Amino acid sequence: MAEITFGTDGWRAIIAEDFTFANVRCVTQAIAQHLLDEGLRDRGIVVGYDTRFLAEKFALVVAEVMSGNDIPVFLCKKHTPTPVVAHAVMKRQAGGAIMLTASHNPAEYLGIKFIPAYAGPALPADIKPIVACMIDILNTGAVNRFTLVQAWEKGLVEIIEPMADYADHVAGIINFEAIHQAKTHVVVDPMYGAGIGYVEELLGSHGCTVDAIHNWRDPLFGGSMPEPTSFHLKSLVKKVQETKAAVGIALDGDADRLGVVDPEGRYFSPNEVLVLMLEYLVQTRGWKGAVARTVATTHMLDRMAKHYGFPIVETPVGFKYIGQAMREQDAFLGGEESGGVSIRGHIPEKDGILAGLLFVEMLATTGKTAKQLLTEISDRFGPLYSERIDLKTSEEAKDGIVDKMDNWNPETLAGSPVVSLSRLDGLKIILENGNWCLVRSSGTEPVFRIYVEATSVEEKVAIQQEVKRTLCSQDKDGAPCLV
Repeated sequence: MAEITFGTDGWRAIIAEDFTFANVRCVTQAIAQHLLDEGLRDRGIVVGYDTRFLAEKFALVVAEVMSGNDIPVFLCKKHTPTPVVAHAVMKRQAGGAIMLTASHNPAEYLGIKFIPAYAGPALPADIKPIVACMIDILNTGAVNRFTLVQAWEKGLVEIIEPMADYADHVAGIINFEAIHQAKTHVVVDPMYGAGIGYVEELLGSHGCTVDAIHNWRDPLFGGSMPEPTSFHLKSLVKKVQETKAAVGIALDGDADRLGVVDPEGRYFSPNEVLVLMLEYLVQTRGWKGAVARTVATTHMLDRMAKHYGFPIVETPVGFKYIGQAMREQDAFLGGEESGGVSIRGHIPEKDGILAGLLFVEMLATTGKTAKQLLTEISDRFGPLYSERIDLKTSEEAKDGIVDKMDNWNPETLAGSPVVSLSRLDGLKIILENGNWCLVRSSGTEPVFRIYVEATSVEEKVAIQQEVKRTLCSQDKDGAPCLV
């Protein structure tokens, strides 16, 4: 069998090549054994899936193996967002969940995400014993399974529809009264994914005019990717402008990430969304406490937190670490530059639906546009310009670049003294003037990600160029050349 590798958010692979029924049975058996070892059998497991090809069939395979280990299964009736599945774990006090999703990846992928009993992304300590067990199972093929008929007769499978419980929970977090009074016009793009119907129903039932696009299941995602970035949201921008809506909200394939556009066609980056939410939660709700962000996320949060007297918790990349900070350090806001957000009182899992609703609440309560609010923040705290660039190399050259990173200890960068280096996740360089850069190597492909944030575009570009000159090989004209 093919090698199965768990990445930052589970195992993902191409359907029919590596993501096969046989491999899914083996991974599920390993998770089942983990639940048994942890004494969680009687609490059962939630099983959810997104809108990808054969996702519902793979969910049935998971149910067969879990029931074959005498673990009760709460099987979602239809495609369900990852955060809703995570909330079902919390609501039912289940031993965990298996979510069949490949999130924002291309249509040919599917994956398994294990959600432990704390209803957030699994930490390495939870994944390690599963992987160790899985290796033995892959070698022996020892999988326990019932047929669905057997599982049903033994009372080990219950069909659930978790949307109502999730809606009740969200109603205790979001100020729907303010949204109702403002009657904000919103366009929603679930990108053919598992979030179909959620934002539409929750806002529509509270007085909003809601238009939706791409709100039906298409396993091919319209020939694109279910990733709510500016490149993929041109149809959303067009619909917002045609309908004269106040805002456009997009969700990724399993609805755990958010994208936002305004009537001018402006795309608000995840960094900007986090900054807006921090200011809103502090100024309107009076929230206090720690703010959690990954090493790759904007330091505008640091400026604001310092002003308000809040600590910043910096974590490695991966929302699992943000979730841990929210559980253990009571962070009231947690986020990452790739689009994941959660807040106090919610599950410790990123949630594009909740984030979208909070964004609409912000507009309704303040009576201002997101652009106006962001300008006010920039005027108060100063400008910052952020950018991530991805540089492709070859497998042969990758190790050499990693060695350069490991041995690079600059005293200055782009003309500014270096005040600190961090190797928490990749190499992060903090400069005396507050600018910074982070270089990370992809764990699954020969790609390096360079994150830079600076107080001017010119400084940002200068940092990018020096980092590339230092770490990359050069062509005959002296230009950076990774491939």
